[in-house]
Formats: sequence, structure tokens, C-alpha cells
Amino acid sequence: MKSLCIKINNDEILEFLNEKLLKLDLNSVYTSNNKFKLYKNIIVHYKGSDTVCFYDKLSAILTDTIISFYEKKLLKRILEYNYFYFNSGEKKEIINIAEDFIEGDILSSEDNYFSIYGAVLDYIIENKSIVLEGFVNFRLSNYMKNLDYIIDLSVNKYITDKEYLEFVNMLKLYVNLTPPKSPIVHLIYLGGDSILLDKDRNVIPLEDENLNAKYLSDITFSANDYALNTLLNLTPKRIVIHLMDGKSDEFINTLKLIFDKRFEICSSCELCKLYKINFN
Repeated sequence: MKSLCIKINNDEILEFLNEKLLKLDLNSVYTSNNKFKLYKNIIVHYKGSDTVCFYDKLSAILTDTIISFYEKKLLKRILEYNYFYFNSGEKKEIINIAEDFIEGDILSSEDNYFSIYGAVLDYIIENKSIVLEGFVNFRLSNYMKNLDYIIDLSVNKYITDKEYLEFVNMLKLYVNLTPPKSPIVHLIYLGGDSILLDKDRNVIPLEDENLNAKYLSDITFSANDYALNTLLNLTPKRIVIHLMDGKSDEFINTLKLIFDKRFEICSSCELCKLYKINFN
């Protein structure tokens, strides 16, 4: 008979494990609970012959438990240790970014999940008891490296996003304080290609050198830099975006933030139809 004693000091984790173990679809498994010193113990007994399946399912349950109850705590611990200089509000935003990264598979699910699963499986095959808290703290080096990497990415994204917002706010202030030099500008847009038209629908040359070029040093949109530079110089009273493929991207969303109430999107006027034919 194979047995494993799981030592826990958290009632919520105890309840979670008991519920998972009760649903274990493996014959000849039964559990018992007791308390010894600091820990509440779940003792899992297996009388069957398929020990490979038993260890596999038990490792999966423990892996799910660790992800559910320890992952966020570990992220916070790494953030606190490596980036202690952020305030509490900033740390909360960074943790939210980290959780989004995890949900969005910034690492492959195999890398993240099996870094825990493999360590758990190796351990319970060789040992008859596991102190869950201690195991998480001292036996998951690969998993901790993954979380450390995610925190680094999250901090970088937080800083980049913050700089981006500061950049956008600066340009928005500039636009609001500068008298319009043009009543309307049409932007014909297809991905990275931008064509600017004046009120008479004549093409406006894209300016690559003027006083506003300094605004482009922080955030870049590659081929669209000159279009933004020209729009900042013209500060039109209205800017109409004609989307050839109907899709907004980071550049269009940034224009919307900068020009605010001056900004509008069109996708079905005569100008749109004309340029769609030309693009096609």
C-alpha cells in the first residue's frame, strides 16, 4: 500500500485538497485527516496496483493547489524583494500585469505547470510526507525562476505604460494649448501606411523635420512617426481617420487619446470607398 501524508497549516487549503481528493477517480484510494503539532494532516492511502497513475493524479492535485494558493503570494514576495522601492499602489498594478501575463501564456503552460508538477512527482515518489509550505519555499527553483521572469516583464511593462501615458498627456496638453493651424485633416490609414489630406483633399507632405520632432523621442510608431509629427505641427481642429481595413491599432488609439474631441473615425464615406479601391 502506498501512502502520502500532506501537512498543511491552512484550513482553506485543507478544504480544497479534501474536495479534490474526494473526486479522485481512482479505485482503492481513501483519505484520513488528523492534527499533529502545528500541522493538519491529510493522509492519502492507495491499495491499488497502478502506482504510476496514483502518483500522476496526486501530483496534479498538489500542483493545482500550489498554483491556486501560493502563486500570487510568491509573485508579491519576489516583487517586494527585487523592487521594494515601488509604493503599494504601484506594486498592486504590477501584480495585476503579472497575473495577466500568466493568464495570457507569456510562458508556455507546459513550462509553468510542469515546473511544479515535475518537482512534486519526484518528491512524493521518494518521500512519504510533504510539508506543503516548506516544499513551496525550498523545492520549486525552476518555478520560482519562471515567476521571477514574469515579475521582471511586468515591471518593464508597467514602466513603459507609465512613460507612454506621460508622453500622451504631454502631447494632449500641447495640442490643447496650440491654436489650430488647419480646420480639418483626413488620415487615410491602412496598417503602417498613412496618407494625410487637407480640407480640399490634397495630399499633405509628411514632415520629417520640425520643432515638434522632440516629441517623438520617447514613443515611436516607426513609419507613422512622420504622420504624427505632421499632425502635431498642424494641430487640426478636426482629424478624421479613414480606416481602410476597419481596424484600430496602437497608433490610432494614441491619436484618439492625444486629439480627444477633435478625433473621429470614418469607414464608409466616399473618400473611404475611393481609397479602398486604390489600396485594393
